[in-house]
Amino acid sequence: MHQPGSLENSMNVKGTPPVSVWLSRLTGLFLLCLVPLAQGADSPDDPAVVRLAAEQGDAQAQTLIGVMYWEGKGVSQDTREAVHWLRKAAEQGESNAQTLLGLLYDKGEGVAQDHQEAMQWYRKAALQGNADAQATLGLLYANGDGVPRDYKEAARWLRQAAERGDVRAQFDLGFMYHEGEGVTQDYQEAAKWLRLAAGKGDAKAQSLLGLICLEGQGIAQDSREAARWFRLAAEQGNVDAQFSLGVLLDKGEGVPQNRKEAARWFRKAAEQGHELSQSRLGDMYDQGQGVLPNSKEAMRWYRRAAEQEDPVAQVKLGFLYADGKGSDRNLQEAEKWFRKAAEHGYPLAQAKLGFMYVDGKGVPQDFQEAEKWFRKAAERGYPLAQFNLGSMYLNGDGVAKDVVQAYMWLALAAAQGHEKAGKSQAMLIKQMSAAQIEEAQERVRQWRVVKP
Repeated sequence: MHQPGSLENSMNVKGTPPVSVWLSRLTGLFLLCLVPLAQGADSPDDPAVVRLAAEQGDAQAQTLIGVMYWEGKGVSQDTREAVHWLRKAAEQGESNAQTLLGLLYDKGEGVAQDHQEAMQWYRKAALQGNADAQATLGLLYANGDGVPRDYKEAARWLRQAAERGDVRAQFDLGFMYHEGEGVTQDYQEAAKWLRLAAGKGDAKAQSLLGLICLEGQGIAQDSREAARWFRLAAEQGNVDAQFSLGVLLDKGEGVPQNRKEAARWFRKAAEQGHELSQSRLGDMYDQGQGVLPNSKEAMRWYRRAAEQEDPVAQVKLGFLYADGKGSDRNLQEAEKWFRKAAEHGYPLAQAKLGFMYVDGKGVPQDFQEAEKWFRKAAERGYPLAQFNLGSMYLNGDGVAKDVVQAYMWLALAAAQGHEKAGKSQAMLIKQMSAAQIEEAQERVRQWRVVKP
């Protein structure tokens, strides 16, 4: 199942909304406020009416005429005139104008970019209780954008905005509680804020709330409720939710099993570049689950995920090349993808590289290289690699023969159920002295302390 990810990737820390989004929100707000000024005019957004009110010192009219000049609605677009009117309104304490002026300085649009000036205006608006400004300040502190990163300060401002109903802030505050950044980790508090944002249709909140329900984090575990939230977010195009819903449909958890439907959701996320979905879609084509089996399609989706450095997809792509499925057999290409996954620390790939070096297939035969890759996988607890490393020490292949080392690795593999390792260990113990057995058993104990 997907993980929330880092704070930067999951919060709205790209941060401040585009100027166009903010302007569209303001326009509707101020048209309502200006209706009383528009008596006798065709509409309350008549530029002449708005400008007259602005010239008479009405701060909301000054804000709206600034917006109109910025967007070129009813007047010729003029960014200098827009900033002029927004500044007048902001200097009168109009918090929306202050927030918008801060946004312009933040983005460097219509004015020279100046993060300090932006922060000044955001703070003025935030101190008046403007939820947009408070949420924006929270995001800037979380991201360290124009100010030193400070998660506690971020949480303080996000809480104020969240309590005023700002959906962005509700999600971000919920996320911070989920991750324990800037606040003490508290899944119940996370669920509370995420539920508020999710109820307003926020797809990221719906997706994360689905994960909390699925894993029973601070609330009762409920796969059906998880599936409901995942579906709501997935239908809005949220890729994490599309993947998660696909997983539940594939397993029949919280919903009736439907692999055809699972493949549909994996495809939606995969086409948006979600590497885990690309890999799962590759699995479905490889195994013929929910779709007709098609090795070429499996290879295509594995490759897309592998090129995004997904080690599982890299290994599976390597096996397709090694087995000649989806393309002609190509051991050099297989070795390339196994190596990429191995360098990510994926033990199956490390062990596979070890076998290739032992057999001299796709690479020159090299027992020392084989020992290196078997050891990497063995140290990660992979029993097949532990067995092979133990066998190399037992036979002196690429390493000096060492019955103590051989016993240790064979014992570790056998303890995980590797039958051949157990048989080899039983035969080896007959050839060892009591002192060697005691030393080998002590090494096993020490290894388990370090890597339980």
